[in-house]
Amino acid sequence: MPTCRRKRVVLTEPSEALIQAATTDPNREVFYLYETGEIFETYDAYAARMSFYKLKQFQCEVTGKSGLDYFQAVESEKQEARTMHHRFSEPLKPAVLKAVQWQVMGRLDHLVEAVYERFKDRYFKSERVIVDLTGTKYYARVEKVYPPKYSSNVEARDAYKEAPLDAATPLEDEAPHVIGGDLKIPTKEANMQDNPALYFYWVHIIELEKDKSHEKKQGGSKNADKDNAIGSLMEVQCGMMSRDRLSFSKSILRRFIRDCVDRDAAVASPWTVKPSIAKKYGLESIMPEETRKGVETIKKGEIDKRKKVWEDKEGPPNKKQKKMTPAQEERGKLCPLSHAKATLDLFCFSAEKKEREAREKLEKQKQAKEEAERLAAEKKKKKPVRYPTEDLDVRLGDKDKKAGVKVQRPHANRDLPFSDTPGTFEAFLMAWNFLVVYGQPLHLSSFTLDEFEHAIRHSLMDPPCALLAEVHSTLIYNLRTVAFQRHSALVSLMRTHEEAQDQGDEEDAVLGIPFDELTAAMADVGNNWERVPLRHTEGREGWEDALVGMLKDHATVTNFPRLREILTRLLFAAEPRVDTSSGSPSSSRVSTPESAPLSERSNPAERYYALSPKDKIAILSFMCNLAISSKAIHAHMESCEEQLTALRKEKIDVNRLKKQYHEEMNALKAETKEDPTANNGIEQDVVMHDISDLSDVSEGGSETPSSSTGKKNSARQKELRLKAATTAHAKQREAARAKQASVKQALSDHRRLDEEVNKLERRLEGIEREFRKLLGAVRVKPLGKDRFYNRVWWFDGMGSASLVGSGGVAQYGTGRLFIQGPGEFDRELLDQRKNEDIDGRRVEEEGESGVLGPGDWAVYSDLEELEEYVAWLNVKGHRETALKAALTKWWVHITAGIRRRTADVNVNARLPEARRSARTKGGYDIAREPYMTWANRRAVTSS
Repeated sequence: MPTCRRKRVVLTEPSEALIQAATTDPNREVFYLYETGEIFETYDAYAARMSFYKLKQFQCEVTGKSGLDYFQAVESEKQEARTMHHRFSEPLKPAVLKAVQWQVMGRLDHLVEAVYERFKDRYFKSERVIVDLTGTKYYARVEKVYPPKYSSNVEARDAYKEAPLDAATPLEDEAPHVIGGDLKIPTKEANMQDNPALYFYWVHIIELEKDKSHEKKQGGSKNADKDNAIGSLMEVQCGMMSRDRLSFSKSILRRFIRDCVDRDAAVASPWTVKPSIAKKYGLESIMPEETRKGVETIKKGEIDKRKKVWEDKEGPPNKKQKKMTPAQEERGKLCPLSHAKATLDLFCFSAEKKEREAREKLEKQKQAKEEAERLAAEKKKKKPVRYPTEDLDVRLGDKDKKAGVKVQRPHANRDLPFSDTPGTFEAFLMAWNFLVVYGQPLHLSSFTLDEFEHAIRHSLMDPPCALLAEVHSTLIYNLRTVAFQRHSALVSLMRTHEEAQDQGDEEDAVLGIPFDELTAAMADVGNNWERVPLRHTEGREGWEDALVGMLKDHATVTNFPRLREILTRLLFAAEPRVDTSSGSPSSSRVSTPESAPLSERSNPAERYYALSPKDKIAILSFMCNLAISSKAIHAHMESCEEQLTALRKEKIDVNRLKKQYHEEMNALKAETKEDPTANNGIEQDVVMHDISDLSDVSEGGSETPSSSTGKKNSARQKELRLKAATTAHAKQREAARAKQASVKQALSDHRRLDEEVNKLERRLEGIEREFRKLLGAVRVKPLGKDRFYNRVWWFDGMGSASLVGSGGVAQYGTGRLFIQGPGEFDRELLDQRKNEDIDGRRVEEEGESGVLGPGDWAVYSDLEELEEYVAWLNVKGHRETALKAALTKWWVHITAGIRRRTADVNVNARLPEARRSARTKGGYDIAREPYMTWANRRAVTSS
């Protein structure tokens, strides 16, 4: 049966109600699983069971194959069973099954081992065997089996041999191996009573065993002898016989027994042959009484043994009752009443003693439990906290406060652009980030957040703001590829107008403009917005009308709630007023709100700059939300994903190469660790040796002529020694020079590898910057969260923006670090800590004005404040550890951007003061403002 997680799969039995319904309501509809025969009352139960069977988690119990569904496992077991039954010797099956019937053995392996040892040398009639005749093996079939009683009666065996093979003989009635096949009889006793070596067999030689290597070694003359043996009838014994390993081995025997027998889960349960198989081979299915008693005895003994083991584990047995002395017994016999009273007193005393012992035992257990709890509590208190841990579990101690660690977070500036209206700053920041990140597919050069803010505040028609024109034009071009419904804004406004009239609201004027007049004005503007060319060389002339056309076809009251108000402001103006006041220089960064009602039709090109920043941001936010679904943006995101994969692979290769260079550098460093004075010492030794040798020669020349012959020989030997020493020292000097050259080469290679490592490190830095740019185009993530789940955002260096410009000059987009309050989900996590005063702690550690709620933003734009904030982060918490690591990673670029922005802000703040001295009649020159000098270098000039 297939197994699932090493457990057999048990089929589902029908419920009692379903079984009763089979008789009371036979027409009741049920769900039948044909493959298993299971019946289910509901389809849900049927589908759940079928889904379970379809899981690839079943294992074939026979072959061990896993990763199958239930039906595949069943089919595998059936196929293996068919193969196994076909291979296993058919005459051997009844004998093996009869031997294992009612056997009590704990493991199947032990049963297989016992059966194999009993039957490996015992053969049965009609069994196919292998016979070895003087080294040549033949396939044969057993025709007759002679028990041991015929082992010494050769004439009797020959008499049977003379009879026809198919003739009935008294030998047919004798079943062979009856005693040897009984596993209840010990092996030695069985072999003594029924020795397999005393059996004789008539075998009919069928064919030669197919062994090609054996055939090649034999000559042609011997093949004739082999052919003569085929078809003959021979008498053999078990020593000359064997079985094919494919038909009889421990593995196939184990599979056969496991397929044919079963066993209950109870202790000491016997192995029983399955009823259908027992019926097929004529075996008894009902256990004989004698066998049953034996099995019960074995089971009882096993249970008693386990019970004894369990009692020994529980504790020592109770002391036996002390026996009475003969005198006490005599007194008991003489005085039955007193004996009874004494016995009663003894029992009462024993009961009291037991009760007292039980109370003492309970008291001891209670004391031990209290002591264990106390020790566990002390251990828990003494257990050191492993850092980093949950940030809210980390509190500053007195020691940290005395060391100068700041408790309160440095104040972050909450005076952000357009923050007077909830949600406006967030929409403004999102629009800027979208335009900068996807500048490449939008064909839009990057610009800073300050420039974008000033462009939004621009309220003068002349000169026009090129930044606004380029941003709106590129978005309009992009939205032409997004599917839209013609006149969707008009249909949505009419539906809203009808609903208002149905509710009895007769006042349908917005900003003084009735609905009919607004629809009439909408019909004349922006009708061909998707075909109007907005050329870069012409200053994107006509983009305001195209903007209105885009709103007419893309916007609805549902996706753009302020649709009617903004369209009214774009198409209508207030009555002109005569301004007699003296003209004063108007600033483009301050937009005057119009509270007067609108009455006259106007041109969108004139009215757009009169919109409030809130309306401009709402339009841009709506356009960005639509553009994210365009094909160009999606293609760019897919391209970024592919480049990210390539960068990851390149980073792995660069790190691997860097590691290889470091290993080579370490090897070269080990080579260069030589004693610098070794070469000098060798040269000095050589010089001293030469001088001594010369002195010896000179001294030899001053000897008397009588010893001139001996001295000549001595001088010659010294000369040879000197020459040999000179040659040896020359070789040593040559080796030293080679060693010095090798060290020099190693130092050169070390410097070269060091330069290569520096190049790889610079490449890794570039990969990190490129990775940030591409990842920002796919998903924008915060740098991390602090202990109170405030999110920290840094938007520089994403998408089309860059952190480093040409020449290594630092660049920035925002030049600031933004702090966003915890989201709704994060707020729920804070509220779950009910036992702590989280709000009070936030006030203590963030300050009353520094506590940010959902949707609140703050900013760090000063470098000193940012350094204090980083110092405030506690690395003992998980979140702040990760946040500080991210800030440290990008710290050089963050600080460089803040310094560059601070310098730019200071320069721009001094420009108006410098320009007042050169004031003209119309005021100072706005066209020289940084946001007005921005140019789109990525614009497609052909459009």
